[in-house]
Amino acid sequence: MRRLCMFLVAAVTAFYLINAAAAPQNTSKPDANPATVSAPAAFDADKATQAWLDTMSPAARAKSDAYFEGGYWLILWDFVVTLVVAWLLLGTGLSVRLRDFNERLVRFKWLQTALYAIEYIVFTTVVTLPWSLYEGYFREHQYGMSNQDMGAFMGDQAKGLIVSLILGTVALVIIYAVVRKTPRSWWIWGALVGIVLSVFIIAIGPVYLEPVFNKFYPLANGPLKQQILSMARANGIPAKEVFEFDASKQTKRMSAHVSGLFGTTQISLNDNLINRGSPEEVKAVLGHEMGHYVLHHVFHGIVEFGVLIVVGFAFLKWSFEKLRSRWGIREVGDPAGLPLLAALFATYFFVLTPVTNTLTRTREAEADIFGLNTSRQPDGFAQAAIHLSEYRKMEPGTLEEIFFYDHPSGYHRIHRAMVWKAEHINDPDIVAYDAAHPKIEMPSEPK
Repeated sequence: MRRLCMFLVAAVTAFYLINAAAAPQNTSKPDANPATVSAPAAFDADKATQAWLDTMSPAARAKSDAYFEGGYWLILWDFVVTLVVAWLLLGTGLSVRLRDFNERLVRFKWLQTALYAIEYIVFTTVVTLPWSLYEGYFREHQYGMSNQDMGAFMGDQAKGLIVSLILGTVALVIIYAVVRKTPRSWWIWGALVGIVLSVFIIAIGPVYLEPVFNKFYPLANGPLKQQILSMARANGIPAKEVFEFDASKQTKRMSAHVSGLFGTTQISLNDNLINRGSPEEVKAVLGHEMGHYVLHHVFHGIVEFGVLIVVGFAFLKWSFEKLRSRWGIREVGDPAGLPLLAALFATYFFVLTPVTNTLTRTREAEADIFGLNTSRQPDGFAQAAIHLSEYRKMEPGTLEEIFFYDHPSGYHRIHRAMVWKAEHINDPDIVAYDAAHPKIEMPSEPK
């Protein structure tokens, strides 16, 4: 364990140093004025991109870089915390003792699994609470991203625990039942059940899970709402309403989504986006989210990550059998082996971080292009990228982006929008926008 942790720390440090050295440098003057829109023939996508980047102050850029680069280490420490929790349960023999206690308490296998699942979820939540407080509360306040007080944060943690107890217990009972019924091919059937359960969560999320944490209400009637619904109808999205939700009680981040499956499709945007974003920015963001829906990214993601899950379960079958005996675990259907399975699965996906990030980043880039063509708001899209720079580093190195970014960098997103604008610079709506907005405007500051 010690050697593994030392290796991981060294690896992350090496990647960080290499990518920091390779990162493109912004040589523009800090007080450079935003670019004035030139005549159509003279529009330069590179210069327009730099003009948008220059709207960020050096202090804002330094803060953004520090926040995002700190997230690289969080990937490592999240993984280490998972291993520590697994060791606390396995190395101390607590996991086996819980299993034996449950077997004495009840006779049915499914009920023994349910009891262990509850104990496991509660134990991991309590043990990792200090880390959750740092990562989700203190660090967010340190960088000015959180609006929550401690009471509200702990309330959300309690809600998350309840949801995990209900859904996690049911999921584990089902998976372990399938595993016990198929002892030779359990890794195939277990993976398939896991994929089906993931689809179920995606389907019920917008209607039943998200309202647990936030209040959803119809967006106020007005031209913006009608324009959003028109974009949805034009792209075959079966949504009759646009919902706003009160994320500002938790965070300063701006977000939106078009989510759901099998009749639960829902267009939602948070109040931060409404309050801080321009109408052009809102439409650009919603165009991007509609791209995920129209391009079937949810299904693509299910297939791509489904393949990774199947391969991951094959890895579990190979590695679990080699390690289980040293912890007193009987077989794969023994609930006492859950911490070992969790640690092995975490190891698998930790190693695959560049792969999973690249898969997600590719879909995000596709949605960016769709959003530009749908909303026709390149400057609104650039405004959104600047707002996201509050917690995303804008100009990473190539390797840095490959390994650590699950979205395209802000630089690439703005540049893509400006290239699109260059190709449409003579279109009437773009000409009209430029006439009404002769200079790039600074986005609003967090309230």
